[in-house]
Amino acid sequence: MHLPLLTNIAIALGLALAAGLLARRMGIPTIVGYMLAGLAISPKSPFWVGDIEAIHQFAEFGVVLLMFGVGLHFSFKDLWRVRHAAIPGSLIHMALSGGAGYLLARAWGWSQGPAVVLGVTLSVASTVVLLKNLMDRAELDTPAGQAAVGWLVVEDIATIVILVLLPVLATGGGDAGWTNAGWALLKAALFAVAMLVVGNRLVPMILIRVAHTRSRELFVLAAITMALGTALASAEFFGVSIALGAFVAGVVVSESPLSHQVAAELLPFREAFAVLFFVSVGMLVDPFEMVRYWPQIFALSLLVIVGKYVFGALVSFAFPYPARTGLVVAAGLSQIGEFSFVVGQSGMALGLLNSTQYSLILATALVSISVNPLMFGTIAPMERWLRGFPQLWRRVNQDGIVAPPVPPGLRDHVVIVGCGRVGRHVAEVLGQMGTPRLVVESDPERLEKLRDLGVPVLYGDAADSEILQHAHLKHARVVVITVPDDTVTQMVVEAVHRYAPDVHIVARASSWAAGHVLRSRGVHDIVRPELEGGVEMVRQTLMELAVPHDEIQRFAEQVRGSDTSQ
Repeated sequence: MHLPLLTNIAIALGLALAAGLLARRMGIPTIVGYMLAGLAISPKSPFWVGDIEAIHQFAEFGVVLLMFGVGLHFSFKDLWRVRHAAIPGSLIHMALSGGAGYLLARAWGWSQGPAVVLGVTLSVASTVVLLKNLMDRAELDTPAGQAAVGWLVVEDIATIVILVLLPVLATGGGDAGWTNAGWALLKAALFAVAMLVVGNRLVPMILIRVAHTRSRELFVLAAITMALGTALASAEFFGVSIALGAFVAGVVVSESPLSHQVAAELLPFREAFAVLFFVSVGMLVDPFEMVRYWPQIFALSLLVIVGKYVFGALVSFAFPYPARTGLVVAAGLSQIGEFSFVVGQSGMALGLLNSTQYSLILATALVSISVNPLMFGTIAPMERWLRGFPQLWRRVNQDGIVAPPVPPGLRDHVVIVGCGRVGRHVAEVLGQMGTPRLVVESDPERLEKLRDLGVPVLYGDAADSEILQHAHLKHARVVVITVPDDTVTQMVVEAVHRYAPDVHIVARASSWAAGHVLRSRGVHDIVRPELEGGVEMVRQTLMELAVPHDEIQRFAEQVRGSDTSQ
């Protein structure tokens, strides 16, 4: 009895591995490979047909673990902090996207009910796909990544409300329909209150007690039980989707001091089962339907990929966000996924959609999920393009944060471009010495810390020469560029030379070749953190061997001078 289930999972994972490796070799997103693996074993496949129900159940487990992991890294305090932009912004974006989908369906001759359902499915993006793309680019914990997650959390909550109201649309309203809808919304609210009030006290206490047993398997079991149990309970007793229930459970566990350990232990399970989610998406798609209705699928995909991207960018730019945050949000929203499937299935169950219309939604999801990783690749080019229009750039690149004022008449100071770990060390040492310093920084979270320390800051992108013109560069003694991106460093060097051609520049480089380019651009001193780490290891080793100090210095300089690696 267990053999067919294990066979299905083994074949699905094996095909996903092969297709993912092939996709990686071809330079395309691995997500595409996973979905093509699902297409190869779909019910319409001429080859081996997988058990879609079995694989879908395991895929749901992956969604639960993924959403639970998001909750571990997400804070409602962060969402509340950006509520003035995230809540109205996401709702406006849903209205624009859903309205465009509704109008397109009506133009095709669809009746009102199916058109509304289609509009809703196009208005909400996939949190799973967004998280996968953010994690692949190490963007999940950045301010831009957190803003995008915040938008989708609001979308998910709004979709829950819409799912509750769909039966009212199907039945034409009436007192009974509105009563049922109100009762469902009340249960969802009770679930959130119960988890945030009771769960905040109970869950961390249970985790700590299990951790005291010093049994790793019991700790992992407790974490999985909390994620899966809360998700299923939320669906069974409160009518909330398992994805949203798992997310709320993760938020509750994040209050525990053991949250980082929980995240680390669940990571392998999350990655493996999340792959099955994308395989299951591929299995749902009928390739023959895609060929037959390709004009409609093309139109819907264009609306999702391009239309939602444009809507997302325009809406984001209307709020006090840095331009990069707006572009990350726009890229993250330009796809549809699991919630669209749920809405479509509800529409079919209520008689609002037929099988062909639902197939169009599935095919659009497949196309948009495949293309979405490429949309994240447009962020940097779009930033460069926007910078070419200074007035437009100033309009879209804002966040409403007030930086500590730059002292008037600043002279004999050190300008520090970028205040990550490296820049912070430089700023702290200069502060202890009493040397005037000025930091140029574009990360709002770092800005708040610098403000608390009383360090004068120019808030903005140093690659924009208009920012640096306020740094009193002609009167500066040194400019220290600590940003890790070599291309950005080159742009900053060029901007510095426009205002102070003779100022001494110390810059960070990632490789010998990058350092050579910076030297040719007029940088006086090049520092390679990786090389300096190697030099320090040589120095410490020789000190332990009681090598004379002069000899140690000679060997250190020898290492620096002989390194020409890329």
